[in-house]
Amino acid sequence: MAGDGPCKKAPFYKKEHMAKRRFRPKVKKEKKASDENIKEEGIEVSGTVLEKFPGGVFSVQLEQKQLVLAHLAGRLRRNRIRILAGDRVTLELSPYDLTRGRIVYRFR
Repeated sequence: MAGDGPCKKAPFYKKEHMAKRRFRPKVKKEKKASDENIKEEGIEVSGTVLEKFPGGVFSVQLEQKQLVLAHLAGRLRRNRIRILAGDRVTLELSPYDLTRGRIVYRFR
């Protein structure tokens, strides 16, 4: 009796007693093109690193002779890209504060 299969007394083993799974089509939500969903994009400029500060902050002089404080982007930090004084870099400036930015690329 141990290897005969499912118990004959239990009604939930019979196919006609199993609950049918109901199909519910997924309703796709439309994306709104409102201003609150659009993330502000930065302004890309290039410059030269002047000095390195503790905490991964760099002083960068832009091509327009403006000084900017910049930190490393997560992608550069994750891949351990070393940045030294004198390196040419591409920055993404914040549209809210033009004296701060993020280093997104280091030229070779």
